[in-house]
Amino acid sequence: MLALDLVVLHRPAHPVKFREALAWSAVWIALAASFAVVIYFWHGHAATLEFVTGYVLELSLSVDNLFVFLLIFRYFRVPGDYQHKVLFWGILGALVMRGVFIVAGVGLIRRFHWIIYGFGALLIYSGIKLFRQRDAEIHPEKNPVLRIFRRRMQVTENYQGEKFFVRHPGLYATPLLVVLLVVETTDVLFAVDSIPAVLAITLNTFIVYTSNVFAILGLRSMYFALAGMLEMFEYLHYGLSLVLIFVGSKMLLSRYYPIRTEWALAVVAGVLLASVLASVARPKKAGT
Repeated sequence: MLALDLVVLHRPAHPVKFREALAWSAVWIALAASFAVVIYFWHGHAATLEFVTGYVLELSLSVDNLFVFLLIFRYFRVPGDYQHKVLFWGILGALVMRGVFIVAGVGLIRRFHWIIYGFGALLIYSGIKLFRQRDAEIHPEKNPVLRIFRRRMQVTENYQGEKFFVRHPGLYATPLLVVLLVVETTDVLFAVDSIPAVLAITLNTFIVYTSNVFAILGLRSMYFALAGMLEMFEYLHYGLSLVLIFVGSKMLLSRYYPIRTEWALAVVAGVLLASVLASVARPKKAGT
């Protein structure tokens, strides 16, 4: 589906319009729902509930991340024609990195169960930090990976179409590759919150990874569908912070008071719905 999306349906490069992005978002959500049905007949009711909860959790956390991607594209003045390609390769890298994180996280928890309390505390800390944060900021100049890259590689002043590298006459990177590096390293920071959050739902590596995959695959289309409306969700980060605190508490209480998956799904969905409705009822005013 990724290859079909990039190679067949998006050549030549063009800005993704709202209707197109909305249609693709619906396609990815439908695919996730279809996969949930497959899991139901393959692994049963419990695994299906874990997949749906993990998917909703990952997708909701990803929506907040979209705002950061929007800031990155604005900061580097990335033309709309090229944003889709950056997100494509960024998501491809995220699939690999998150797979490594998930396998490592599940392995550590199974080997050293006490680590789950560390993950729980990390999620609560992240939730409190997000609750106090009103406006997201990015500082690419402080990114250590980017600073090392700029010292080792020459970068052209302007974008060179969709190319990541050009010969000028030697090998030069383009600003588009710089943007991709920022997106990739930013996603690593996102994974520090999102992976432990799903591990609070289940330690089934297959369920954790597939729920991540489907949420990430739909992220690109969702970005273009919501790019013009992200700033309207004034109270979304409050809802996400409460979700992180709740999931972290679930991890800390897992040994003494385990919370059933269906209740976890209901709480996550309810909090997110309330924050979205509050944002719609009291939209952010321009200039505030």
